[in-house]
Amino acid sequence: MVLLVASSSIDSGIGCWDLHTGAEQLRYKSCASPPHGLVCVGEKFLACSQLRDAAATAGSVLYWSWCKPQVEVKSFPAEPIMALASNNEGTYIVGGGFSGDIYLWEVLSGRLLKKWHAHYRAVTCLVFSEDDSLLISGSEDGCIRVWSLITVFDDGWQREAKHLYEHSFTGHNLPVTDIVVGYGGFNAIIISSSVDRTCKVWSLSKGKLLRNIIFPSIIDAIALDPGEHVFYGGGRDGKIYTAALNAKCPSSSDYGLHILGSLSNQSKSVTSLAYCSSGNLLISGYEDGAIRVWDTRTNNVIRVFRHSKGPVNNILLVQQQPLPKSQSTSQGSLRKHRPILPPALAKFENSKDEDEYTGVIIDPSGPPKESMEFSFLSSHVMDNQITELQQQGSAATEMELERLKHDYGKSKQMLQHWRKMYDNLHQFCVNELLDGNQTKNIEGNST
Repeated sequence: MVLLVASSSIDSGIGCWDLHTGAEQLRYKSCASPPHGLVCVGEKFLACSQLRDAAATAGSVLYWSWCKPQVEVKSFPAEPIMALASNNEGTYIVGGGFSGDIYLWEVLSGRLLKKWHAHYRAVTCLVFSEDDSLLISGSEDGCIRVWSLITVFDDGWQREAKHLYEHSFTGHNLPVTDIVVGYGGFNAIIISSSVDRTCKVWSLSKGKLLRNIIFPSIIDAIALDPGEHVFYGGGRDGKIYTAALNAKCPSSSDYGLHILGSLSNQSKSVTSLAYCSSGNLLISGYEDGAIRVWDTRTNNVIRVFRHSKGPVNNILLVQQQPLPKSQSTSQGSLRKHRPILPPALAKFENSKDEDEYTGVIIDPSGPPKESMEFSFLSSHVMDNQITELQQQGSAATEMELERLKHDYGKSKQMLQHWRKMYDNLHQFCVNELLDGNQTKNIEGNST
């Protein structure tokens, strides 16, 4: 089952529907989200930043489980958070602040692992690359920056390097409104939109601009065709423009170079977009609270949802397994199978004393995947804990069991790496010793 999840900047909750049947699943209460402030963390629960008071000096991030409409966990970061992002496994949550700072938390413990100054103005967009090795941020300063998680956690690199980012793209003249990333990790493309009425296509591997497309209207939302032939840009004029990437582009167009056409139903401004590869569906959210599902093959609207209030500034598509009928009709059963959510996000970074036995581990062998923070537990201890949790079989232990399994695998990888380093170091010392003895023998013979 594919769930369509949508939120608004007005306190009207979070709507959740079955995309293909149109049936409403649940409406989550008490949510007023900024654009790009809603995220599904590892497909386990929803997290959303809140902007109820523009003059507030502290922000808030709320958690909802899938089976309960009320907020279950409330966090209060050091400043208002706009954009939120989470890696594929749901290990980290990253937030972009009004000040231009980026915060990176560990989900399981809620600890703030890293905070750094990324932009001169508020962070408006955050997105991970497909392989979770890179974080891309956009800002009101018009700048797009690419961050490697390995570099972010490398204190030695920070001391020696002039800057922390991998790339800094400064082509936009006004605030960045949306960012999407293609497939391919370090070889992917980035597409960005801005209030300056342009969408720009960037190369991660080359670190340069590939294509600049000027639109008739400001583009607030973009979605990428999985085949990366075209992308869609939602305009404030109510149109959804189709722009060419690898598709053939006509020599002349009514809208401008590289723009193939548009979808329009004379509605209000397009405020959010998402693409579902299952059925080649484009989902668009609007200023008036409408959510439309388009068949991209026929360019027709096949379904319309209605959020209680607009604008719909966040749309997520989440793959979920439906509950059995016996569970879906029983509230007690829902509570029984509802997973326990992780603790609230910490406001400040932990002190060195608190981090004495834990650390951020980056696997130096092979391409960077993601940074992982875990406790230094022996494999014997982890085996015992995993066995105990499996015997309990409670939904409350689900996240702890997953963490231990992941830590167990990472510990084995690190042990193999340390053994290899030891063998290389031992061989190096032996070679140096032999070379030194040979040099002394040669010098003794010459005298």
